[in-house]
Amino acid sequence: MTNDDIAGLLLAAGGGRRLGGQPKALLTHRGRPLVEHAVRALREGGCGTVHVVLGAGRDGVRATADLRGCAVVGNPDWETGMGSSLRAGLTSLAGSGARAALVTLVDQPGVGAAAVTRVLGVAGCDPDGLVSALAAAAYGGRRGHPVLLGADRWTDVAGLAVGDRGARAYLAAHEAELTLVECGDVARAYDIDTPADLRRLD
Repeated sequence: MTNDDIAGLLLAAGGGRRLGGQPKALLTHRGRPLVEHAVRALREGGCGTVHVVLGAGRDGVRATADLRGCAVVGNPDWETGMGSSLRAGLTSLAGSGARAALVTLVDQPGVGAAAVTRVLGVAGCDPDGLVSALAAAAYGGRRGHPVLLGADRWTDVAGLAVGDRGARAYLAAHEAELTLVECGDVARAYDIDTPADLRRLD
């Protein structure tokens, strides 16, 4: 199995409505845009090509952030919620040769490379088995991100991804097949959603 068997899929289209309309991808963390930190986590954690879905402030993100080597995907429907970004990202993976995608969110800077590596670890060394993989990080037993989706599942996941639900409906419907990977000891699954959350950035 090579890194190219598993693509990183970063959902970074949010407009930060509760943050006064600041695109989340451009929030500053450790001197650089948040989107760069998320891309680095996916790469250092073991993913191959990283597909980045942009929406709010797309032109500004592309002009400001270093996304070299990424496949940048525009989501004109980003305002309808995370589901449209997940659909756009999964569509961009068609024909890429990836056997699975590891999905993560731009507004969770506490989820880094260690959590990515741990979730990817359930894939083992069998590239053929990746196409049906279904796994997610867990924090204290509660499902979170990143989420590993085998290529055989992408069409069905996209079909259920509406509004702000993303893959939630699919994961709930396939709970018996889902492998949860505890990551609470290596990552913190908080979101940057409100002005109070900005204190978590430095």
